[in-house]
Amino acid sequence: MRLKILVLTNLFPSPWDPLRSPFNRQQFERLGKQHDVEVLTAVDFRERYSRKPSPLPVTGLRTDHFVFFYPPLIGRSLHACCWLASLLVQKLRHVRQLHADCMLVSWGYPDAPAASWLARRLGIPYVVKVHGSDLNVKAEQALLRPQIRYALQGAQAVVAVSQALADKAIALGVDPSRVHVIYNGVEPNLFSPGSRQDARDRLKLAHNERLLLYVGNLKDSKGCLDLLETFPHVLTTRPDTRLLFIGTGPCRDALLQRAAALGCADRVQLVGAIEHFALGDWFRAADLLCLPSHNEGVPNVVLEAMACGTPVVATRVGGIPEVLPDHAGMLVPARDRIALRGALIAALAATWDTQRISAHASRFRWDENIQRLGDILQSAAMTRADVVDYSAS
Repeated sequence: MRLKILVLTNLFPSPWDPLRSPFNRQQFERLGKQHDVEVLTAVDFRERYSRKPSPLPVTGLRTDHFVFFYPPLIGRSLHACCWLASLLVQKLRHVRQLHADCMLVSWGYPDAPAASWLARRLGIPYVVKVHGSDLNVKAEQALLRPQIRYALQGAQAVVAVSQALADKAIALGVDPSRVHVIYNGVEPNLFSPGSRQDARDRLKLAHNERLLLYVGNLKDSKGCLDLLETFPHVLTTRPDTRLLFIGTGPCRDALLQRAAALGCADRVQLVGAIEHFALGDWFRAADLLCLPSHNEGVPNVVLEAMACGTPVVATRVGGIPEVLPDHAGMLVPARDRIALRGALIAALAATWDTQRISAHASRFRWDENIQRLGDILQSAAMTRADVVDYSAS
């Protein structure tokens, strides 16, 4: 049965942030080949009114957005109410006219509590997808936890991108039979093994250096500052190493200033944002990817690096241990800079089996991901007759 699916989320590209959440874009575009999918994206008001819009070509989806207004810095426990009010004022009529068979809500807070209230009022079954810090961080906060619990317990299903997140959902009181682990997929046409030298030629990178790569948001919780602090120690044993940061974020200036203070600015390069389709060559060019996050779900950059045959040093958080075996990299405790620098030095000196690493990553397939997600949404839609319609009350 072909469904009408309404996706509500902040995790999707918008004209003001076209590179946001490529994992959701890939998944929803593929889902749109099998169902009628509309993505309604919440856009932060500060982003909406401080940036110039860019073209946003999306394949196989209808897309729209609403502006999420909220009091900055304070009142975080009220953000779900603000999210809902923003949606209702701007898009309630549109949502009603869609006559969706089900909703897919992608992010645990504030998206899920707000969207769950709307879904219950309109009598639409909904599924919540959780990603990482929405449960690892926000669900641990006293005022947010009951709101997230309410949303997850009322969902027809909860989709988690790792078993660790699934366990957190169950701990919030969700029936284990309604919790599903679906790992994200990897696009093999973009991420596959290839010549390191050819990749460096295309990127105009030196052949005689070891390249240590970071890909992600430049913010403290991603561990980018931890990585930089360890880098001078790496240089004492591997002076030919260059550290490349791909991404943007609030720590950009701090990274530049700290690199200068540490005396390694000439070996550190901030590349900026890179389109998702162009990341493959950066992974293939690198000797090692490092992602020292303080919390995670299952970051796609780890899967994509492995798909290119590149080993990974990452923190033992979230679902990373579920997908990173010993033959593909090393795990260290979060925030442990001493362990991190030891792992980086050891990993740069080790010999890695590129084909074995990429073969492991090949198990993360989008076709299986979409098939399972589609089945879950079909099952949710079938319960519509049993969902209480509160709109008449």
